[in-house]
Amino acid sequence: MITESQINIAVLDLYEGVANEGMRGIRQLIEEFQADCHLQVKYQVFDVRLKSEVPDLSFDAYISSGGPGSPLDSKGSLWERKYFSLMDSIREHNHQHPESKKHVLLICHSFQVYCRYYGLGLVSKRKSTSFGVMPVHKTFEGHHDPLFRSLNDPLWAVDSRDYQITQPDQERIEARGGAVLCIEKFRPHVDLERAVMAIRFDDAFIGMQFHPEADAVGMRMYLLRDDKKEYVIDKYGEKKYWDMLDHLNDPDKIMLTYSTVVPRFLMMAFRHRLSSVPS
Repeated sequence: MITESQINIAVLDLYEGVANEGMRGIRQLIEEFQADCHLQVKYQVFDVRLKSEVPDLSFDAYISSGGPGSPLDSKGSLWERKYFSLMDSIREHNHQHPESKKHVLLICHSFQVYCRYYGLGLVSKRKSTSFGVMPVHKTFEGHHDPLFRSLNDPLWAVDSRDYQITQPDQERIEARGGAVLCIEKFRPHVDLERAVMAIRFDDAFIGMQFHPEADAVGMRMYLLRDDKKEYVIDKYGEKKYWDMLDHLNDPDKIMLTYSTVVPRFLMMAFRHRLSSVPS
């Protein structure tokens, strides 16, 4: 039951039953936020892809997770129809009630299907998987966005994807009041477009290709798996593998991204209630 004194978060699980660290990270960040803000924070998880579950508009914020598989193959599916009906309803609510906007954070797979559905960029399969702790470069707008402005340039984040967003439709993004915030590492020796890594769609909707919910503990466990260790060494070399593990201990890399992006998203979503909390 939802009450007026609660902050209510809907977590949209797009992992389709596949074991992952993403949902653990999202839950952990919400629980840490609750402990820090001294407000009653409740969250509910919705199994979007397996059960076609979507929340209603009674929630204050929505975090939509990453997930496996192709962001192209689900086009027209039941879960997508229900999912984008929700997204349209949130946008309409925000238009009708600008004083009490509901905020949406889209991570990885969610970001990809969102860009595809609304025609905000080209979704395509990468020539090879991108996986590991990677630098992410901010655009001019990214330097000033409240979620990223205190992070280094490049900021560091966990990247895990077989697909990418390129050729962003700048005109359509700007018409919504948005901007491209981050792009992938510049590789002058590779004749490929740089993928988009984050877009602010408007003042309440933001999406990112990387995983801001990834923490050092979870990523270390992931990298120590034999299959992931073998993959990284085969693709990037043994030095790169040990460098990734070293980066996990660096407070200026994914630890900083983890402690900044999602907590700031939640602070922005609930800033009116937070401002009324006695200091």
